[in-house]
Amino acid sequence: MQKEEVDQLEALRRKLADFAAARDWDQFHTPKNLAMALIAEAAELVEHFQWLTPEQSRQLPAEKLEAVGQELADVLIYLVRLADKLGVDLMKAAGSKMALNEKRYPAARVRGDARRAGEYKN
Repeated sequence: MQKEEVDQLEALRRKLADFAAARDWDQFHTPKNLAMALIAEAAELVEHFQWLTPEQSRQLPAEKLEAVGQELADVLIYLVRLADKLGVDLMKAAGSKMALNEKRYPAARVRGDARRAGEYKN
C-alpha cells in the first residue's frame, strides 16, 4: 500500500471518530453493535445483486451503481469504525492476510480454480 492510501484511511478513521463523538454515539459503537451494523449493511449491498445474472451484475445502470456505491460506503464506514474500536490496524491486518493467502493459494497451483484452500490436494 502507498503511504497516501494509508493516510487516507487514517483520515477517514479520525473523521468517523469525530463524527460519532460529536453526536455522543460512542456509547452505542460497541464492537458487537458495529459488527451487527456491518453485516446488516453488507446484506443491503447483496440485495442489489440478488437475482441478477453475472453479466447484469457487471453492467449496473448508473442509478443502481450509485446505490451500490452508497452501500459499499456504509460497509467501509462500519468496518473502519469497528477496527478503530478494537485497535486493529486494517492496513497491517490486510497485508498480513494477503501474505497468508499467497502461501495458501499459490498462483501456479490454483489459477482458474476457486476452491477453498483445504480442498486442494497436495
